[in-house]
Amino acid sequence: MKNRLFPALLGLAVASGLFAQNVDRPELENNQAVINWINYEGPHSRIDTVEQIRAIGLQLGLAIKNGAQRAGANNRYFVIHCVSDVDGDKLDADVFGLGVDVGVDHIRNLRLIIQGYLQGAYDYSAADAAVLARFITVYNAVFRGDWDFFSNRYKNLVVENLSAEKAGISIRFDEWPGQTLMTIPLGTGEPGLSALDTSMLTDSGVIDEMRSADDRGIEDRQGMVDIKEREADEANQSATLQRGVIAEEERDIQRDQDEVTTTRRRVEDQQAEAGRQQQQAEQQRQQAEQQRQEAARRQQEAAEAAEAGRQQEAERLRQEAENARREAEASEQSAAQREQEAERQQEAARRQSAAADQRQQEIDQRQAEQEQRRREADAAQQTADRKTAEAQQERQQIAEDQQALIDQVASASPSAVPGVLAAANLQKGNSLGRLVRVNPATMATIQSSQMNTLNTRTVTMVGNRIIGIAGIQRRNGAVRIVEIDAATLEMLKQGDDDISPNSLLWVNGSSVYAISAAGGKNYLSRFDAVSFAKQAQSSVEVHPYASCLFQGGKVLTQKADGTPLVLDPQSLQ
Repeated sequence: MKNRLFPALLGLAVASGLFAQNVDRPELENNQAVINWINYEGPHSRIDTVEQIRAIGLQLGLAIKNGAQRAGANNRYFVIHCVSDVDGDKLDADVFGLGVDVGVDHIRNLRLIIQGYLQGAYDYSAADAAVLARFITVYNAVFRGDWDFFSNRYKNLVVENLSAEKAGISIRFDEWPGQTLMTIPLGTGEPGLSALDTSMLTDSGVIDEMRSADDRGIEDRQGMVDIKEREADEANQSATLQRGVIAEEERDIQRDQDEVTTTRRRVEDQQAEAGRQQQQAEQQRQQAEQQRQEAARRQQEAAEAAEAGRQQEAERLRQEAENARREAEASEQSAAQREQEAERQQEAARRQSAAADQRQQEIDQRQAEQEQRRREADAAQQTADRKTAEAQQERQQIAEDQQALIDQVASASPSAVPGVLAAANLQKGNSLGRLVRVNPATMATIQSSQMNTLNTRTVTMVGNRIIGIAGIQRRNGAVRIVEIDAATLEMLKQGDDDISPNSLLWVNGSSVYAISAAGGKNYLSRFDAVSFAKQAQSSVEVHPYASCLFQGGKVLTQKADGTPLVLDPQSLQ
């Protein structure tokens, strides 16, 4: 960042405390003050390696990741993981404190410690953690001493672990020990790309401060935009996945609900049938009673007829009485059977009704879970939309600042090319990066390509044209030969053939050579240097890390097993 302090006063400032006051937030917003980190620059009795410094934060982060709510020692480096119940739109945070015995005396090393912490606690890559660490320090410097800001934006648990005089970080290294409580705003608070709240870290005051630097903080801002775009991608994927789960579960719920409805209809039918059986049983019992009464009456009449000497009539009446008695018994037996059937139907209805009730409770629970999924999907989509909008706005602002820097250099030296071309690798584990233009005097970045998947080992000049290999084999991505605009540093065109991500690029005459990929195998291919149209391909599979050497009218490379292979440079046969 630009230093507006007079060099002659800098030593005096360190010794006398001339610049000991904290950065004033209103002044920052009015562009009347700039954060100028005052670091110790001089001999050290002990020089730790970068990894040793980063390891301080890494150990703190691993402790938090493993469930600790507090890690470190109060007199040294410590972290308090402040996560509590929802409180409106207020945030959780990690409070990162510097105790009285800390030895860090340069913002660069403090950022290394924070970088290690983010890697350990939240699984950020080293590159992402480095970008976030820089934003965290600027953010805490911008809001140093602004108690209203902290108390209004963070939950009570966070505020309880802060104090008005220590919240944030001073711009002076000698005011850090025992006087620093930085907040790291949390998003999900879980390991992953969205663990931190990047929207909070890119508050307009923070961006304004970064833009006040000589290089306008373009590289760091570009890194943050990359993170936000990936956050948006992840949130979109999460929302899409949730919606897929919701749709599938809705179909299952509807199927189960239909089955419950069918069961309840069956229960109603069984209950109705049981009612009919019970009614018929009652009717048959009434009939049986009537038949018994009829049998008794006939028996009485038979007795009277016998007494009167009417034996034939008495015999007939006795027979009729016996028939009535038998009919009564049959009706009684039928009624008992119908009652048994009614009870069986009722029992079956009770069992199925209970099963339907249980199934309905499960469906109701699943529907409640569906509502939660919908809320989560909506929240993920809102996050994706917000991050996308922020990234687009910030990219536009970065592009304007890049152009302003180019115009500034051009106006200062109209005849000179604004800066020199360079390549920047973005990750430690591979050669992917972007083209940048830097001020050769200060090495400050004045222009940066948005394309961040360029294999920087392949950048080649063919005349005044820039070509290389770029891309990632992921989802809709592809690895191709590309041409890059020398003015904008953006891709002008790409080839049509898939290239091995391990391939280099070789130029021979009017052709360029690369290792093309097809069906999981690698072949040496020759392309037109202008159109990138494939003109020849080896029939022999080559090693994924093959090299090319042109000599004696031949091209020497390596077979898949690593042994030498000699080919004709035109036909590649």
